[in-house]
Amino acid sequence: MFQIVRKKELNANVTLMEIEAPFVAKKALAGQFIIFRVDEKSERVPLTIAGYDREKGTVTIIFQKVGLSTEMLGALNEGDSIRDFVGPLGKPTHTEGIKRVCVIGGGVGCAIAYPSAKAFKDAGAEVDVIVGFRNKDIVILEDEFRAASDHLYLMTDDGSYGEHGFVTVKLQELLESGVQYDEVLAIGPIPMMKFVSKTTEPFGVKTMVSLNPIMVDGTGMCGGCRVTVGGEVKFACVDGPEFDGHQVDYAELMNRNGVYREREQETAKTHICRIEKMGKELIR
Repeated sequence: MFQIVRKKELNANVTLMEIEAPFVAKKALAGQFIIFRVDEKSERVPLTIAGYDREKGTVTIIFQKVGLSTEMLGALNEGDSIRDFVGPLGKPTHTEGIKRVCVIGGGVGCAIAYPSAKAFKDAGAEVDVIVGFRNKDIVILEDEFRAASDHLYLMTDDGSYGEHGFVTVKLQELLESGVQYDEVLAIGPIPMMKFVSKTTEPFGVKTMVSLNPIMVDGTGMCGGCRVTVGGEVKFACVDGPEFDGHQVDYAELMNRNGVYREREQETAKTHICRIEKMGKELIR
């Protein structure tokens, strides 16, 4: 069992949890992920590592409550424990030899972008960060990004905070002004990563994207996380999760990620919390 030692609501739908997992914390690096199960009957869910503390033996995850498993996880509190917390899995963000980088995060993807930005900064790179949100109310990790970057550009779709526009607006502006990057790393919704890649392609800038396909075992055995990159089948859990953004088949990725959407909605409606059921029976 893995105890929740800290819980913080970052906004109405996004939660930060610090999990006691010393063996994972000992090896974790930016860009890698874990797989958790709330209890013995829950599904396996991958989450990219948002931070770690080797001395405390804890790993930080940040997640959006969008399905049954994340709703169940979000209902737990400090002192509660979850059944499984496996990792670190996947390949870490490559920082060696990068002198200037632009890290781009969209929405809850910013939780993944932050540790990568910090890793680049710690490795001595000049770091530009562009983060995008729908509006001011859902902005997260602003102070953390300022500390981990040389230049922070905060965008909102409706202009309620920071600058008005999508992350690609600012990226295009920077590239056209002559800023030269060794690499752009984009993390967030699939359409965002796709259009970031399309923006950088005419400039010949290396662009990496962090993919989040459906995943089951996390070790390359099940094949559930297969993605097509450069016309070849890759497995996000062992070959990624970061891939060349100019080579990803985004249409296939979006199609496969939506396969179980109706089933997830149906399960969320029909699920009965065992703890709540027990409480009602006791009252009777």
